[in-house]
Amino acid sequence: MTVSLKPLADQIVVITGASSGIGLVTAKLAAGRGAKVVLVARNEAALEKAVEDIRAEGGDAIFAIADVGVIEEVQAAAKVAIARYGRIDTWVNNAGTAIYAKLIDTPLDEHRRLFQTNYFGAVHGSLTAIEHLRIKGGAIITIGSIASDLPSPVLSAYSASKHAVKGFVDALRMEITADKLPIAITLIKPAGIDTPIAQHAANHVDGEALIPPPVYDPTLVAEAILDAAQNVRRDITVGGMGRLQVLLGTHFPAILDKLSGILAPAMSDPTAKKTTETSIFEPNQLGHERSGVQPGRRTSLYTAAERHPVAIGAIALFGLGAIVVSLGSKRE
Repeated sequence: MTVSLKPLADQIVVITGASSGIGLVTAKLAAGRGAKVVLVARNEAALEKAVEDIRAEGGDAIFAIADVGVIEEVQAAAKVAIARYGRIDTWVNNAGTAIYAKLIDTPLDEHRRLFQTNYFGAVHGSLTAIEHLRIKGGAIITIGSIASDLPSPVLSAYSASKHAVKGFVDALRMEITADKLPIAITLIKPAGIDTPIAQHAANHVDGEALIPPPVYDPTLVAEAILDAAQNVRRDITVGGMGRLQVLLGTHFPAILDKLSGILAPAMSDPTAKKTTETSIFEPNQLGHERSGVQPGRRTSLYTAAERHPVAIGAIALFGLGAIVVSLGSKRE
């Protein structure tokens, strides 16, 4: 069955984890471009502020309080969207958390909670969205990570959860295709992004937790999400350097294993004060878009290429043609 996605300005978009970081940036960007947005998260105060900001700019938005680890709360959030707007067109599984620790040092209750949010949050959101999209169609977009393809020291449990997310999304896409449902299934895989995730994380390392470099601006991820809301995309990697890291890990895993001793120290600053206000179990009040610590790159040619494959293909063919003409001229 052909999947047909509406222009963004005609869409109802539900975004989980929308009280900060990528989710908040995406919600504001979508509303600014005419979409009606439903922001979902646990942090009521941050959600209220976000909706106020969107409405002040002329956007249309509401919020629903939900813990994505509890499917009944996710289903209730969907009902809020339906009650207000009558339908859902795009569902974005964005809610996530992190733990900075070696696996042997990670408390099991935190490890389980991380999977409840990162993995089961995506499962609950996707299953809920399918029930609303199976007839008229739409998009389910899930935020994975380059850690979906790549092991990560210190962020070990996070990496494991994102591997699980990728496995779920890829299997779901196969089933949706086999059942001929008009739903686009997309996995977005960002590199390190300048969001408050390190401040929100459970931190068991010395000093302040940092986002693994290189770091990109969350607007790049938001643009990728909104692109996938309007165009069928299998997956999009945000950040060319992140893609290079994945290629290194895929083709030279032994080298990556040896580099872990170099990579691990880059994930914390032992000279800076350690943040203790984790949101892994309860929301904190840090409803910010960015970390304020690690400014991110605002461009990625690789991500632009993934989002515009036809244009890039045309450029490549043009370049190949130019080479052929040049070689022909030289032979003459």
